[in-house]
Amino acid sequence: MADYFAMDRAALTAEKAQLEAEYKKFQGMGLNLNMARGKPGPHQMDLAMDMMKMTDYTAEGGVDARNYGNLEGLYEARVLFADVMGVKPEEVFVGGNSSLQLMYTLLSIGYMYGYPESPCPWSQVEKRKFLCPVPGYDRHFAITEEMGFEMINIPMREDGPDMDLIEKLVAEDDTIKGIWCVPQYSNPDGYTYSDETVRRFAAMKTAAPDFKIFWDEAYIVHHLTEDIIENPPLLNEAKECGNGDRVFMFTSTSKITFPGAGVSAFACSENSMKYLCSRFETMIISYDKMNQLRHVRFLKNKEGVLAHMAKHRRRLVPCFDAVKTTFAQQLTPCGNIARWTNPKGGYFISLYVLPGCARRVAQLCKECGLTLTGAGAAYPFHKDPDDSHLRIAPTYPSLDEVETASALLCVCVRLAVVEKLLADQQ
Repeated sequence: MADYFAMDRAALTAEKAQLEAEYKKFQGMGLNLNMARGKPGPHQMDLAMDMMKMTDYTAEGGVDARNYGNLEGLYEARVLFADVMGVKPEEVFVGGNSSLQLMYTLLSIGYMYGYPESPCPWSQVEKRKFLCPVPGYDRHFAITEEMGFEMINIPMREDGPDMDLIEKLVAEDDTIKGIWCVPQYSNPDGYTYSDETVRRFAAMKTAAPDFKIFWDEAYIVHHLTEDIIENPPLLNEAKECGNGDRVFMFTSTSKITFPGAGVSAFACSENSMKYLCSRFETMIISYDKMNQLRHVRFLKNKEGVLAHMAKHRRRLVPCFDAVKTTFAQQLTPCGNIARWTNPKGGYFISLYVLPGCARRVAQLCKECGLTLTGAGAAYPFHKDPDDSHLRIAPTYPSLDEVETASALLCVCVRLAVVEKLLADQQ
């Protein structure tokens, strides 16, 4: 391998032929690999199976978890999530298995009714806007797209999104109603917001009195090293600045216990809690308290959650290392054709290939039996302006499958880059 940018047309043509031969070998393997979604593997889910052995569903104070009641969730479940998020139990609402559903519901409430400080429901704001740090989580963007928000891209940095730009925009425009954030081990770059970034979010001045921060702590305990990285809890910081009603913090056990049968929660000010419960009680009497109680008895507290996640880490680290090692061996010698993140937590690696090549890489992978998240998916409306970003999820496949998928991916990256360089020389 040599630097592709130093090759003449003849050398690039020879390299293309060699890569096509390697690619054909992979095609002959009949692969069916998937690194598209950040799903726990079967061995991770097996770690929580003892939770299903519980038979006594009497909670604290004699509450029967099998029956109606406790809209905000079992109190001991609120205590558990408060411990994880660093807030008060009274500020926690415990829902069903999906934090995304809670996000959708809270955004829907703003859309249909507005919030107590809203001049009108968000649906009546003709050119309503939402800020979207990019690359970001495609399912977040899908919600605001469905509700007709104009989505404004905010560049991500290693210490969080561009706060100078955010502060300028929200101070000037009262049609900007909120922002999506994944502050810890962000999806997909794996960056963690700095303490300064958190405090700037808490204190910033907004033209919209009903501006909301959708703060998705999906990976709050998902550490890939023994160096435990944590944010100051945004809700606490915002309350100190008099902006507690601005914040909705979300988390879940989807990647702790069972993705399809976990427990979700959000934290907000007690003032916001009263308003939201008045809306929720029309929709539901209570979420699955039996599952909440199973989780409390199995995980116990934040210390118990971290001990459980250490078992996950032992399975995940070799898979992440396999991807990064293969990239370093197969892509670095070819020159500046790609770069990738080195996350200390979370579920993804961001791969940035030569601009104009990401869609071609994804196509080549798909045609050879490797499914990736669609190129551009980490941007609103699936429009990556550089056609450069790919989100890699090495968590679900086995280690052998991750190694094979990484090798194939590198061949596809190199082939797409060579094709583009040859086309550019014409």
